[in-house]
Amino acid sequence: MPENSSLELSDSVGAILVATAREAIASKIEDRAPRWPAAHAVLSTPRGAFVTLRSGHGTGAALRGCIGRMSATESLIRTVRDMAVSAAFEDPRFPPVEKNELGGISIEVTVLSPMRVIARVEEIEVGKHGVYMTKGGHSAVFLPQVAAEQGWNRDELLDNLCYKAGLTPAAWHSSDTRFQVFEGKIFEEELRQ
Repeated sequence: MPENSSLELSDSVGAILVATAREAIASKIEDRAPRWPAAHAVLSTPRGAFVTLRSGHGTGAALRGCIGRMSATESLIRTVRDMAVSAAFEDPRFPPVEKNELGGISIEVTVLSPMRVIARVEEIEVGKHGVYMTKGGHSAVFLPQVAAEQGWNRDELLDNLCYKAGLTPAAWHSSDTRFQVFEGKIFEEELRQ
């Protein structure tokens, strides 16, 4: 699969991913066998993905869970199923999603391109690149959309990555800090009426 193939997924394939994420959560909450939407052959390829849950719809909706895998050995469809369940029930920042919340939660799936190592932070394009940072035993990641949603410039993005990793904000200047970037294709759930 070409490096940017995750960015070439169609909207109809994205809709399958979002519907799959919702069904993974709903079937677990309702304690029933899942009724998966029809899959597409491209979804059998291994690919990293994140599932983000929000209480409500739109950019102002509060985060309700977000879990993902940077890369995967499982198929993309399997990764989305697993990450949806993890985001709903295992994100340590939030209590598990309850049945009465499900109708008010919107789902976003971000399919990731492969990561690539960068030599200089100047290569990071805010709003285009997600960033994975490591320093010693610490690491943190932000999806491509996070910096744009927060209104951060590159330095603010890097300071916040350090904070998320449990480091001092300026730790990204250290010569032993490593960075990888990736891109993502975002599929958002259609507003429910």
